[in-house]
Amino acid sequence: MTSVDSATPSADPVRGRQIEEYVFGGLIVALGIFTLVEAGTIKVPASAGSIGPRAFPYAVGVLLVATGLAAVVATVRGKFGEQEDAEDVDAGAKTDWLTVVKLLAFLVAHLVLIDLVGWPVAATLLFAGAAWSLGARPWWKVLLIAVVLALVIQIAFATGLGLSLPAGIFEGVPLLDG
Repeated sequence: MTSVDSATPSADPVRGRQIEEYVFGGLIVALGIFTLVEAGTIKVPASAGSIGPRAFPYAVGVLLVATGLAAVVATVRGKFGEQEDAEDVDAGAKTDWLTVVKLLAFLVAHLVLIDLVGWPVAATLLFAGAAWSLGARPWWKVLLIAVVLALVIQIAFATGLGLSLPAGIFEGVPLLDG
């Protein structure tokens, strides 16, 4: 008869959850610190008023640090986040690594192509590839929706926000080139 060591996280579910909660809180604190440090590198133009471009990132960073610290303190006090009911999740299902690899490949392709061919083409490939990888069919509907979505985002950024996403092959085309 073998006994399981109760000091291991797999043998003690409460200890395993506690470690997860500490990791979560620590990651949120780290993200907040990163945000605060990076906010300090934002160049403030001389024309900026009393509230400059650093205000929002500083506020987000402070809120992230405070939230992460609150999660750590709650964990120390023995309060854990509620576990979700997994009624529609098959706990025995294996990860579909082929789908994960396809999604990662489309993301990397997007990052490589965005400067070469522009946002509309790279985003179309990303959106269509992600939908196809996750099982969306038929391919022509997926492609049509991806093209429309990429163009709407390009137009919204270029005309609505006045920000320029790389137009690539659409450089000089009205509405698409900010």
